[in-house]
Amino acid sequence: MSILEKIHDVPVLMCAVEGEPIRGEREVLDLIGNAGYQGAEWVVVPAERFDDAFFRLRTRVAGDIVQKFVQYRLGMAVIGDISRHTEASSALRDFVRECNRGRQTWFLADVEELRERLADRP
Repeated sequence: MSILEKIHDVPVLMCAVEGEPIRGEREVLDLIGNAGYQGAEWVVVPAERFDDAFFRLRTRVAGDIVQKFVQYRLGMAVIGDISRHTEASSALRDFVRECNRGRQTWFLADVEELRERLADRP
């Protein structure tokens, strides 16, 4: 179950940990459609919802998913501990670092970190 929540006047669709695993385009388009329907500007997805292929950059799943969010002008925050994935891949560490420098896709430890980021946004 996803809930729409306002964080610093920004409508954020908070996805539950339970739910369909996100494996690729079909699940992402459903999520983006739901977010658009509810008027969200950001979508928070627990890291546990992503299939492991998301964290293996050579599969291109992460790039495809991020691109869909960019196309639909939605922010995406992946929330949770992904250290087991970043410890295994320097490419993923670099990808996460670059995403976190931007304004579209963030990999964050928890919702509190998202609150801080959204408070600092112009």
